[in-house]
Amino acid sequence: MSGHSQFALLTKRRFLPLFVAQAIGAFNDNVFRLSLTTLYIYGPLREVVKNPDAANSILAALLVLPFFLFSALAGQLADKFDKAVIARRVKLIEIFLIGIASFSLYTEMIWLQWLCVFGAGVIAAFFGPIKYSILPQHLAKNELLGGNGLIETGTAISILLGMLFGSFFVLGGYGRHFVSGLMVGLAVMAYVAAWFIPKAPSAQPDMKINYNLVSETIIVLKQAKEKRDVWLALLGISWFWFLGVVFLAQIQPFTKDVLNADNSTSTAILAVFSVATGLGSAFCNRLQNGKITLKFVPLAALLLSLFTFDLYFASGQFGALGSADAPSPPSALLSHFSGWRSLFDLAAIAFSSGLFVVPLFALMQARTPYYRRARVIGANNIVNAVFMVVASLLSSLLLGMGLSVRGLYLLMGIANLAIVGYLTLSMPQTLFASAARFLLRLFYRVEVRGWEHYHAAGKKALIVPNHTSYLDGPMISCFLPERAAFAINTHMAKAWWTRPAFFLYDMCPIDPTNPMALRELVNRLKRHQKVVIFPEGRLTTTGGLMKVYEGPAAIAGMAGARVLPLRIDGALFSPFSRMRGKLRLRWFPKITLTF
Repeated sequence: MSGHSQFALLTKRRFLPLFVAQAIGAFNDNVFRLSLTTLYIYGPLREVVKNPDAANSILAALLVLPFFLFSALAGQLADKFDKAVIARRVKLIEIFLIGIASFSLYTEMIWLQWLCVFGAGVIAAFFGPIKYSILPQHLAKNELLGGNGLIETGTAISILLGMLFGSFFVLGGYGRHFVSGLMVGLAVMAYVAAWFIPKAPSAQPDMKINYNLVSETIIVLKQAKEKRDVWLALLGISWFWFLGVVFLAQIQPFTKDVLNADNSTSTAILAVFSVATGLGSAFCNRLQNGKITLKFVPLAALLLSLFTFDLYFASGQFGALGSADAPSPPSALLSHFSGWRSLFDLAAIAFSSGLFVVPLFALMQARTPYYRRARVIGANNIVNAVFMVVASLLSSLLLGMGLSVRGLYLLMGIANLAIVGYLTLSMPQTLFASAARFLLRLFYRVEVRGWEHYHAAGKKALIVPNHTSYLDGPMISCFLPERAAFAINTHMAKAWWTRPAFFLYDMCPIDPTNPMALRELVNRLKRHQKVVIFPEGRLTTTGGLMKVYEGPAAIAGMAGARVLPLRIDGALFSPFSRMRGKLRLRWFPKITLTF
């Protein structure tokens, strides 16, 4: 799918029903929670709830707690059973829960209201692994980035609309009737939508469910750590939620204490923030043309920090616009250049965060083995919840120690540079590959053809290139969209230049005299990692194919893998070949790779 056609997914049955079901869930969760907060602060329940700020914190904690408790179990169920079936059952239970939640709005039973908020968290915890693990089953790999972008866009806008509805419509004569009817009606629509989700067969039907929540949580976290790039992507996603909690939770205090503006201004800022996050998520697919790559993630993180720094300086000029006793309306904020500048900075921060998180989600899905994808996503939800709780506690502690909201935002911008710098240095393959591709395209005008054959070969593929020059291996590793295993002679693997040259591969030293040495390559293919072997075993000295050995065919046969030929043209004429004196060599011949 090209970068501009992601919205076509909204017309496809393999995506639209899931999109609708998850968006409605996010909307209803926030309608209910904000309705309770509004009733506690401004409505008839303010006499019952003596400390609305504490109650609001409890509501937030109750919504997050189920992710700690049930994400591991939810991941198991999504991996063991058909995800579409599980989605329908979850949405059916959600109808009954929303019905009880609607009833609780009319009562003074605070315990029932809080129980329903906890129940909404349980529903979200069980639906999360489904929605993110089902995408790779229903979408092509080049659609995955766009699908994730739309999911994040829909979630951001649903959260915003839910907060607005919950705040504005619950008060008044028929406010609770309207909110209740809307939530129940939408829950029924989500259940109907779930019935249109296509089948998503079990990834591991013979798996035995572990109902020990503590031990299974530890197990899924260990599984998520097995692939370093997946684990680091997971940490990056969690950092996104950490920043999101800090920024969104402080929007209202920031508007009141820093901008000296009224509540309608904070609502407008929240709307801008949410819409910009969605736009950044959607734009990510166009920017990367549907390719799953992290090359723009460091740039997005850098922009996020730079706009945070600018917000700190721009928002320091609002002392004269209003006061705590007479806060200014939105028109006053927009009557000054600094107001526009601050609003732009907030929108740019949100937009950059969308660009930051969507590629991380897509990478986590694409590089996690299909048979445990839902459990790894469950582990992601657990770590996200930890980061969100820490963000709440840390920001409360820092603000309690006298740090201003403006200072807190500045501190988050500095911390973001440090955290993302660490993640970037921990995943240097992405930056190295991007730089190497740029140089190879610049000097050798490298062109890659036949991607349709690459994708058609599937996840279990043995790539067999012709061997024309010393550039071949490093060049293939730079242009492959995923990290592959590379079979290399044990003697050559000991050379000083080998590890830097094959930095982007998982090198598999093979002893040709040991038949059992091939087992490692077979196992990697069975684990759905692509393997690269030069079947000639050495560089050509004639300009044509040398003797082709049968070893790769045996490996593919034992693993049940497809063989994907790769033809390298042009590198033969470079100084890195063994054709000196036989062909006219050039420093920078055009090179073509054809699958």
